[in-house]
Amino acid sequence: MSTNNKKFDAIIIGGSYAGLAAGMALGRALKMVLIIDSGKPANAQTPHSHNFLTQDGNTPKGIATLGKQQVEKYKTVSFYNGLASTASKIENGFEITTDTGVMFEATKLIFATGIKDIMPKIPGFVECWGISAIHCPYCHGYEVRNTKTGILANGEYAYEFSKMIANWTKDLTIYTNGKSTLHAEQVKKLKSHNIQIVEKEIKKLDQIEGYIQNLEFTDGTKSPLTALYSPRPFIQHCAIPESLGCETTEEGYIRVNGFQETSIDGVYACGDNTNRMRTVANAVATGTTAGISASKKLIVEQF
Repeated sequence: MSTNNKKFDAIIIGGSYAGLAAGMALGRALKMVLIIDSGKPANAQTPHSHNFLTQDGNTPKGIATLGKQQVEKYKTVSFYNGLASTASKIENGFEITTDTGVMFEATKLIFATGIKDIMPKIPGFVECWGISAIHCPYCHGYEVRNTKTGILANGEYAYEFSKMIANWTKDLTIYTNGKSTLHAEQVKKLKSHNIQIVEKEIKKLDQIEGYIQNLEFTDGTKSPLTALYSPRPFIQHCAIPESLGCETTEEGYIRVNGFQETSIDGVYACGDNTNRMRTVANAVATGTTAGISASKKLIVEQF
């Protein structure tokens, strides 16, 4: 369907896994849908995706490409390559404006915009992110099992996270990147599991094509390493939901109910921007739910 049409039943902002899943559900409900996507997924440099039944080990790009091909078969769904920059409430819906000034209208909005990780200022880290500097053992743990593994964290978070990672490897070190804030009982418990604590400041990650070789410290010493877990703080990748008044949780996620509805009537959110279960499988599941929920509302309202 051509994007010469400017009015839609639903506009989906974000065309990765969650957005595509929402688009498929709406397309199968015969609704006029526009998916706006800038083509910059958060997991672009992650080599493989896991824990998604039928797609385990496939590349993120491969999964997304197949997903888009399948959604494109639904003739009421169209795509717009661009960046949504603003949104406003209008009579009977919403108006979306892109960064090039193109405007579209829709009765419902679905945000599948993800989150943006805040990277530490450690040279080499960005190059390794999603490859050997990782955030989730359920996404990556099996591939780096029983290898020399580190956790870049401190205090209570480091202690609790180490309990999880110790399931995948017994060669585990916590790198606090400065003075440790772990208390004595935590240190004792960690040492009982042979988990080491290194308080040296990290100068850089020695890496080859995103694969860590060593951690190099400011004192000139190095620590060989295969994988470094580093759960990152984040911000919402898209500021439009906040501008519309969508509530967020204490952790910074868009607050949704079981139908992926936000606090603003007619606005839905799905995928990584709504919860910490950061997997392709969960993105698809919540996207499908958002698409079904929005289509049901449209069907009832249009009756």
